[in-house]
Amino acid sequence: MTTEHVEEKVRETLHAVALDRVRAPGDLAEQVVRRRGRRRFSQAAGAAVAVAAITVGAVLGFGGGEGAGQERPVRPAASPEGWKAWQKDARGAGERGCLVDGSALYCAGSKYDAAKFDANTGERLWAVKVNGEGDGIDHPFAVRDGVAYAYRNHTAKKQPNGDYMGGTDLMAVDADTGDVLWTKKMPQDDRTDQAAMPVDGAVFANTPSLRTMSALDPLTGEEKWHYTWKKGIVCERTVLSGVPHLLCTRDTEKPHDTDVFRLSPATGAAEKVTTLPGRHHLTGNTGDRMVLAGERKPSDKNLRLTTVNGSGAQTSHTYRMPGKEAGKPAKVAKIAVVGDRLISVTWQGKASAYSLTTGKSLWTAPVGIKMPREESFTGIASPVVSERQGVVYFLNPAGELSGLDLRTGERVWHTRVDIGEPGPGLAAAPQLLLYKDVLVALQGSKMVSLLPRTGH
Repeated sequence: MTTEHVEEKVRETLHAVALDRVRAPGDLAEQVVRRRGRRRFSQAAGAAVAVAAITVGAVLGFGGGEGAGQERPVRPAASPEGWKAWQKDARGAGERGCLVDGSALYCAGSKYDAAKFDANTGERLWAVKVNGEGDGIDHPFAVRDGVAYAYRNHTAKKQPNGDYMGGTDLMAVDADTGDVLWTKKMPQDDRTDQAAMPVDGAVFANTPSLRTMSALDPLTGEEKWHYTWKKGIVCERTVLSGVPHLLCTRDTEKPHDTDVFRLSPATGAAEKVTTLPGRHHLTGNTGDRMVLAGERKPSDKNLRLTTVNGSGAQTSHTYRMPGKEAGKPAKVAKIAVVGDRLISVTWQGKASAYSLTTGKSLWTAPVGIKMPREESFTGIASPVVSERQGVVYFLNPAGELSGLDLRTGERVWHTRVDIGEPGPGLAAAPQLLLYKDVLVALQGSKMVSLLPRTGH
């Protein structure tokens, strides 16, 4: 697909799609693709095309073992040792969002491509300055064995017209000190979840070419092995229990079957584990299973999902949605996967839970917060689930928070926090993180850490 074709696709998509962490003004499509935004266009294109391709949208959070904590009454929230409620304006270090790992937050903003904060106190511990400009839509995406992984611009050089030159590097940072260990140039400005991910003993990254995934040494960035698929094929990527997998199909308008491959983490040797009839797209993972969605028309109220484990065993169910899902277009859903449970949200303010094992509807209830207007292009934060407490949490752009009982859908908690107003740009929607039983609500550069009083 040429750049011109991609730009046209992005124009179409951005006129219709509200991405998680994206607030799209009416003229966003043209803002993104015009000269000054060339690099930002490439990054947004990756995100937009990914969302357009995944028919049920971005998965909003993953839980642990199947059924864990789902049949117990709601438990009281407990404070981590050393934690106190805090709020912070992390200007320059938090606008692009954060990742929680252990007792730390790893964030990115307009001045820093990576910054570490103490999740107990909000104190900033270290930061890595941006290379050029820091107005992307990405933040650190993984922390493994003392190394934090993030993205940055390949160069800070400018073109004669004053725009920054394009290019994205995968960056590895010492999680204790903030020292940059290595960088690796990516073939495009794709900073989506599938561009790079940790696997057993390596980082699985889309480099050095568009149709290649390489296993990179975590400490040096040196290539251990790579796998390249043929021209005319597109492959989505995921990891199950440390093992990389590919979902591959023909790159045509007409749907074709989808092949699922497992790659050896040690050698990259590929083994086909199953073939699914028709085109399927990755929705997320739960435990040792990937969750795939079949293609779906915008007017279709039924959602067809298939879970596939590393051995190729499959389970498929069709889910009836109670209303128009809170995503754009209609085929892009606001859903979460936790353990055996699928949770969706509609624009009408209804949250529903379903079993991935049986396909049965478990409950439908008010989400407990005011939903943004569908035409506003402002979404709610990705919901998060505390399996220990048995609660699913939601956050809207006005700072309104609610918690629903994971078993019944009953609202067990509600409050409001000051996270400011949604600002312009690509990273304006709120974000919600869970640190043990503590919630961290973010919007723009504002962060608020609080303990939800549930189960008392």
